[in-house]
Amino acid sequence: MYFLPWVSLFFSILWASAVAAIPSPTYKRASSPFVSTSGPDFMVNGSLLKYIGTNAYWLPTLNTNEDIWNTLGNVSALGIKVIRLWAFNDVDTIPVNGTWFQLIKDGTVSVNDGPNGLQKLDTVIQMAEQRGLYVILSLTNNWDPFANATAVTNSSIPRNYLSNNYGGMDLYVQQFGLQTHDQFYTNPSILTSFMNYTTQVVSRYVNSPSVFSYELANDPRCNSTFPASPNCTTETITTWHATVAAHIRSIDPNHLISSGVGGYMCTDCPKLYPLTPSPAPPAPSPALGKKKRSQGKPVTKEQILRERSERRRRNRETAKRAGTLVEDGVRIRGRWVSTATKRQQTSTTGSLYDGAYGVDSQDISNIPDIGFSSFQLFPDQQSYGPDDSNVAPWQSVEQNGAQWITNQAQSASAVGKPAVLTGFGLVTQTNAPYFVPFNSTVAPFATDGDKPSATKNSTGYGVTSQEQASTYTSWINTGIAAGLNGIVQYQWGQTNLTAEPGTTISPSTTTGQSPTPSSPGEAPTPQETTGESPNDGYSITGSTTDQQILGSASQSIAAD
Repeated sequence: MYFLPWVSLFFSILWASAVAAIPSPTYKRASSPFVSTSGPDFMVNGSLLKYIGTNAYWLPTLNTNEDIWNTLGNVSALGIKVIRLWAFNDVDTIPVNGTWFQLIKDGTVSVNDGPNGLQKLDTVIQMAEQRGLYVILSLTNNWDPFANATAVTNSSIPRNYLSNNYGGMDLYVQQFGLQTHDQFYTNPSILTSFMNYTTQVVSRYVNSPSVFSYELANDPRCNSTFPASPNCTTETITTWHATVAAHIRSIDPNHLISSGVGGYMCTDCPKLYPLTPSPAPPAPSPALGKKKRSQGKPVTKEQILRERSERRRRNRETAKRAGTLVEDGVRIRGRWVSTATKRQQTSTTGSLYDGAYGVDSQDISNIPDIGFSSFQLFPDQQSYGPDDSNVAPWQSVEQNGAQWITNQAQSASAVGKPAVLTGFGLVTQTNAPYFVPFNSTVAPFATDGDKPSATKNSTGYGVTSQEQASTYTSWINTGIAAGLNGIVQYQWGQTNLTAEPGTTISPSTTTGQSPTPSSPGEAPTPQETTGESPNDGYSITGSTTDQQILGSASQSIAAD
């Protein structure tokens, strides 16, 4: 069967070790079973909460309650505390089999409250509570390439197999007869319909302590399969967050509300929610014997460029000592001058920090109803900084990712709220044939056309398992050192699931006896068929090598 990847268990042990070394502060708060925040910390039942989580967006689509229960049990057994999943499942045609939550068709919307609808989500929430787990409920998705018929090239994948095949923003845009992605945020009819859906979800769980937070959307931004209009800005996305968050808060006073953005910043954009009011109120004096807790400074363009320059300098010095220095510029008067590409990299921050996606995560995090700052890290989908020719490509990915984590923690500190990495992953060579980008329906590295079920990677794309291990170790250590409150791996893998044709978990693995008659004239013995959970390029199985790495990591932690 699938187990949580060794890296996730490694994270759990490492995180527990780090938290145990931190003295617990004293909070004057009433004990509550609901997760809340106190400044930059999560609290539950009067105690500090830091956690490792995993993504299982497909959990409500499993075919039996036993499969849900067993999956949650496997998660809980490894010390994982939080599961992030899709609390939406939109269709434009009611499917014959499988799960669906909402029908969006020709500008009308209806919610499925039946046993193959929101009752499946109820089951997940109830079982999570029994297992002692918390659940982040994401309410819609930025990515839905299946809403645009001209973008779809693969119809052989079972519905709900890919994380971007659950409906979402672009399905609203399509079925309401609109043209640009950002009309999801501004069109009054869509906004009313979406908030009606959130009402039906949120009102079900007002008193459930297993809900960690309502996440407004997965990776919201101005563009998706449908393009952005020229009018979409960071203020468009921030205003939408504030509107929907206030609506949820009016229904549910008990639970946290989060964004789900990728973490993109805009260092020079105007803020709807500036950090410091004018005039600034006087800061209260700390209690006797206590140190004053100061908020961090926001991330700046100058800081980003300085950090990149310093990292390049360190890499060059290391390469020079090793005799591997790469000089790719031109020599003028005996000195090397950087290429035009490098000069450009040293003068601009790029789309991560300039508001190009219409996202200002600092401004969103500072909305009063948003409980914590969230971000994601997927280098196979997004570049997080310039490559450095003096280190291996995967090491550039590792270093850029670590800097991204540090900057996100700093940004959260500036608004005085907890910070959570809600999803991170790195595609290995083994998983490359299954990898489908978020805004695509095609597995570009599969050997069987665009079908993400091939078992051989002929292109060599992806990092090795060892490179992934080194990168994940670097990122988790960076996150702990920077003060992240939650780190959520992407994605959980599970086998031995009940398979039914036409559903997310379709037959894929055959076990049991061969279909031969036990005696002449008798029917063949039926084979037992089981299925595996979806894998869009990030699910990792346990293996002997992984277990050896985990054992080595555990020894290192024990010796620390």
